Amino acid sequence: MGFNFDEIIDRRNTNSIKYDFMSERGKAEDLIPLWVADMDFKVPDAVTKALAEAVEHGIFGYSDSRADYFDSVHSWYKNRFNYDVKEEWLVKTPGIVFALATAIRAFTEKGDGVIIQQPVYYPFSGLILGNKRRLINNPLIYKDDRYYIDFDDFEEKIIRENVKLFLLCSPHNPVARVWTREELSRLGDICLKHGVIVVSDEIHADFVFGENKHSIFPSIRPVYLNNTILCTSPSKTFNMPGLQVSNIFIADEKLRLQFKNTIRKTGYSHLNALGLVACTAAYQHGAQWLEALKVYLWENIRFVKDFLESHIPQVKLVEPEGTYLLWLDFSALRLKDDELEKLIEKKAKLWLSPGKAFGVGGEGFQRLNIACPRQVLERALLQLKRAIDSYRPLP
Repeated sequence: MGFNFDEIIDRRNTNSIKYDFMSERGKAEDLIPLWVADMDFKVPDAVTKALAEAVEHGIFGYSDSRADYFDSVHSWYKNRFNYDVKEEWLVKTPGIVFALATAIRAFTEKGDGVIIQQPVYYPFSGLILGNKRRLINNPLIYKDDRYYIDFDDFEEKIIRENVKLFLLCSPHNPVARVWTREELSRLGDICLKHGVIVVSDEIHADFVFGENKHSIFPSIRPVYLNNTILCTSPSKTFNMPGLQVSNIFIADEKLRLQFKNTIRKTGYSHLNALGLVACTAAYQHGAQWLEALKVYLWENIRFVKDFLESHIPQVKLVEPEGTYLLWLDFSALRLKDDELEKLIEKKAKLWLSPGKAFGVGGEGFQRLNIACPRQVLERALLQLKRAIDSYRPLP
């Protein structure tokens, strides 16, 4: 079966945050939007078909999942990651960000320390500060064009700041690292030693390239299982975040009850009826589509790398191991962040994610979403080249 990822799909006038809300977000309408992490590709046909059948039925009452839902999720993680999730562990939420906020409120008190590894997905810091917890940063080390974890700093800050919770991003967004089992094991051992609960955001787990292999965090060592909140979702994998469905696995009964009780306090109780349908269909029938998509994304990554090396050597691609989000190093241009923003938006006519939004260490970087038809990506890179070629820094 062939899949046409080169198809240009007009997403305007569909209530798309990416395309229809530029002016509301202070952006010019003629920018190419390559910022937010959704894809410009249609979902697998099986998902569209299942949704169409549900819509044709015409009733959208309160809904919950049945055996086929869990069976599809279980099979996906067993077949692809050799991870055997249990149905009693499952807590369904409308999204992983919702789950992260719930974990922060469930397992910490106001004033407690929550540790993260910046530059990292920006809602991490917003949720910590917004819930009046202390943000403790264990900054990643950028060395020889690759990112590493500072384990000594990680443990020292956990002890010094009496950290209660660790938000792990695996694979990491935005630096696109796929953490090794050894790296994850060192983090896990430190957290166990000091009684720190791990909330592992693994939403990008299905996008891993080359020889890299994603390891489900609680599968690394059996002792991690009862200390982990595992956050998963089909939303990035199958491009359906708007259907609001995530699967959170909490093996420890006490932690699971705390988590559920915190959700109840929000008034939330049932998933989107169509999200249940889409998740089941995607995990049952979407594997072939995903494998074809990963080939296309890898070709996009190679295209960006070759283009930058040949035409914009001032911009360096941090070699991605996973995700469809590229981390671009603009530091050779020696521009301040506001100057870089002007260059990209005003001259190149692109809307990327500014690195500073991801926290300490993001200065001088931009995040580029390459989950789009290659001709769109080529046009964006040509516009970036022209902007940089014509740029004249102040003397």
